[in-house]
Amino acid sequence: MENRNGLIVDAEVFVANGTAERDAALIMLEKLPGTQPVTVGGDKGFDTFGFVAECRTLRAVPHVAQNLGRRGGSAIDGRTTRHPGYAISQRKRKRIEECFGWLKTIALMRKVRHRGVGRVDWIFTFACAVYNLVRMAKPGSRSSSGVSRSRSVSGRGWS
Repeated sequence: MENRNGLIVDAEVFVANGTAERDAALIMLEKLPGTQPVTVGGDKGFDTFGFVAECRTLRAVPHVAQNLGRRGGSAIDGRTTRHPGYAISQRKRKRIEECFGWLKTIALMRKVRHRGVGRVDWIFTFACAVYNLVRMAKPGSRSSSGVSRSRSVSGRGWS
């Protein structure tokens, strides 16, 4: 997901094995074009020394939540947390949870009927595309003509 508009830009499906989320994130980072550094956000589950080191080798700055309660401490140090962008990434991180919440409740991805990575992958990718379409078509967003489709209430009724 990109932080500016909250749209899903890539989706990967892996067998749930405890490290699947981190593995998928690294695969998606490897597919990014260009040489510009990027940031990658994540929750406390991504705060491992291996994931953080691999992100840095892939020209990605890991903006993951610090897991200070873990034995050995957090893999994220002051090099990352001292920058204002880290705080912004932590606030924007909740947007991905909104995506997953929509996918689980509306797109019925909480309990998938199909089995197998191949079948679940196409359903998940399709659901992510639908989420993007729904998000872009929300009332109140700007249309292509630049006219807002939202309504405002004046003192005498609808205007």
